[in-house]
Amino acid sequence: MKLRKVTAASAAALVLALTATACGGDDNKDDSGSSSSGGSGKIKVGIKFDQPGLGLKKPDGSFAGFDVDVATYVAKQLGYEPDQIEFVETKSADRENALARGDVKFIAATYSINDERKQKVDFAGPYLLAHQDLLVKSDSDISKATDLNGKKLCSVTGSTSAQNVQKSIAPKANLKEYGTYSECIAALQNGAVNAVTTDDSILAGFASQEQYKGKFKLAGLKLSNENYGVGVKKGDTATVDKINKALEQMVSDGSWDKAVKDNFGPANYKNEQAPKIGVIVPNAS
Repeated sequence: MKLRKVTAASAAALVLALTATACGGDDNKDDSGSSSSGGSGKIKVGIKFDQPGLGLKKPDGSFAGFDVDVATYVAKQLGYEPDQIEFVETKSADRENALARGDVKFIAATYSINDERKQKVDFAGPYLLAHQDLLVKSDSDISKATDLNGKKLCSVTGSTSAQNVQKSIAPKANLKEYGTYSECIAALQNGAVNAVTTDDSILAGFASQEQYKGKFKLAGLKLSNENYGVGVKKGDTATVDKINKALEQMVSDGSWDKAVKDNFGPANYKNEQAPKIGVIVPNAS
């Protein structure tokens, strides 16, 4: 009888130990809700939801675009399959906060690297060198920024792109500010404006949409240098190093070139070669 009591007590202790181990399974989760080693965990990644060719949430709930392809490739190298990725919309004004709060593990969302942002977040990359450009109708005679003088130029309210052109390149341009680039593209299509300005990658994404094929063209200007990086929470150097290695692998195995062609090809986008990790191309002073 005494032997059975000891055995029962031992069994109970074993059950408690196993239960405690199971409850402690979240110890390998990071503050973004991602499992540190992939496996059956999930990873939250910040992207844009409204930029065709870069980060777009489609009507069926799926996602497409160059940034989506980059994010999916990076997540794969970190140990996560596509069905383990939870894409989170990160608007421009909230990107730094989303990383600081731990809402996402990393952000790939036309996130230009600059000194001000580097005070708040760390960056892997860059993974794309974009330039401010103009989108015009395919039969437009606008070929340089000064041609905008006296013309109607559209950009999103509060953007620096339109201000750059208006202040230093074409001060007599008639600036029209809309709430979204989709509205600017619609205005360009119906003739309400003569050109739209922002990063060439964003413009190429819109021009590549099926309904716009052949209707628009990029002017091919390089009005600024925009070094797109992958944003990571400040101080998380281990993740930065892993993402940099993933980006190098994406370039070396041809996946980067394929992603550029798939997402920007229809717009005849003259992209720069894949940038070298850690090399930031500055704007002319």
